[in-house]
Amino acid sequence: MENLLMLLCDIGNTTYHFFLKGKSYREDAALFDPSTISEKVFYICVNEQVKEALKALENWIDLSLHVDFTKYYKTMGVDRIMACEAIDNGVVVDTGSAITVDVVKEGRFEGGFIYPGARAMSECYKNISSALIYSFNFEVDLDRMPKNSQDAISYGYLKLLQREVNSYKMDIFLTGGDAMNFKKIFPASSVDETLLFRGMTNIMKRADLC
Repeated sequence: MENLLMLLCDIGNTTYHFFLKGKSYREDAALFDPSTISEKVFYICVNEQVKEALKALENWIDLSLHVDFTKYYKTMGVDRIMACEAIDNGVVVDTGSAITVDVVKEGRFEGGFIYPGARAMSECYKNISSALIYSFNFEVDLDRMPKNSQDAISYGYLKLLQREVNSYKMDIFLTGGDAMNFKKIFPASSVDETLLFRGMTNIMKRADLC
């Protein structure tokens, strides 16, 4: 990613994730006061309460206003859109609290799906039975049927995702908090924690904001 001098921010439900000149840092959404920043901030936001509050701050610029939403679908999260805007061809796998998988071909969004994140899926098994309380084994052999409970759960969760993502036969781009774990089942993939910010930069260039 080029050495962008402008301050970028991805705002979620719990954090402000800032990016400047190749470095990133986070602030707690419940504690951080955005009015303490005087320079321009180009942001995306999925937190509706924060988004409403930022409308009063002229130096906070909402990049979602510059997205061509006709390329996507109405309820698609702006964070997913920005990750897609970062690439021309490939599969974006964002491994957060939910896993989103989006396919981009020749700069065109082809569609995507949402899969439970590792923590959310672990809770599902926990709610079924206390005998199924295991962490996922990302080292499980997905080419061999399991013979123990932890690997059986891991296989059922990971194999389906691996098979579906690999079926597109495209480059795979991993991002999000669990990216390094999922790298183990997609060894040929690229891990890029700046993917979303690169997409934001591309939007800014097209809108003549930088």
